[in-house]
Amino acid sequence: MRISLIHNPGAGDDDQPDAEALSRLLRRHGHAVRYQPGDEDTWPAVLDEPADLIVVAGGDGTVGRVAKKLIGRDLTLAPLPLGTANNISKTLGLLDYTLDEIVAGWENGERIRFDAGVANGPWGSRYFMEAVGIGLFARTLSVADRNKTLKKLGDAEAKLAYALDMLRDRLHACPHHRLQMMLDGTPRTGNYVLFEAMNMEFVGPNLYLAPDMDPDDGMLDLVLVTAEERDALEEPLENWRDGEPHVPDLTRIRAATIELEWTGFDVHIDDEAWPPKDTDADSALTRIELKVERDAVAFLAPQRQLKRA
Repeated sequence: MRISLIHNPGAGDDDQPDAEALSRLLRRHGHAVRYQPGDEDTWPAVLDEPADLIVVAGGDGTVGRVAKKLIGRDLTLAPLPLGTANNISKTLGLLDYTLDEIVAGWENGERIRFDAGVANGPWGSRYFMEAVGIGLFARTLSVADRNKTLKKLGDAEAKLAYALDMLRDRLHACPHHRLQMMLDGTPRTGNYVLFEAMNMEFVGPNLYLAPDMDPDDGMLDLVLVTAEERDALEEPLENWRDGEPHVPDLTRIRAATIELEWTGFDVHIDDEAWPPKDTDADSALTRIELKVERDAVAFLAPQRQLKRA
């Protein structure tokens, strides 16, 4: 196949293969490779070049950015998980394979259709692949982006463990937000320390919040934790830190459309915190609407069923 390889050389930990090793791997399996560093501003131009497959070697940030550029285009994306959390690849079951096995599996692989989330709000309109959230993770994300210790860690597992420790340390001090929502037209109000509208099984540092998600059902899996339910997250955070895929007993609601009012709280859209800390976030737009664009992206993976809890 003609492959456009988009690679984030800074993804994951210090032991990841470099550009030469990745290109050599693909050529060994008989593919023609066009290499594009994903950390260059001009990377989207490679999507206009002739290709049978777009291969993305990196983490969720790089895979998600490319996936969002492919919405509405007849191109298939094949991730090679090199990141820290690899939530998209984990949802696809790719972490059960070596990179060589993933590439070999493309020959008889399956194309898995995924919806994309659409987030309309004070920021405008944006696609998301993993989740949009409010509360604990959104507040911690902005802190983690500036954490010097986290940046210095060279091992992916150590990064995940440290990030989960940050969440657990902030769990009981995290203020709640009073959210007035409409879920497919049905009102719901509560004081929540965690709100995550999920389009994947995992978000952030492998938070396993939507184990029964269906990637192309036209629905978002909304996970809610009230101020009184903080303890329900403490044990899962500890188990996730130890690598155990513990499924927490949390409120989960499937909805095609979620609407709520923005009152100035932090929001995360995939791995981006909003509002940015260095900008004035005042906006006349206060309404947030989350919905789904059906069958937006096709992923190629070795033939298997999506993992279920």
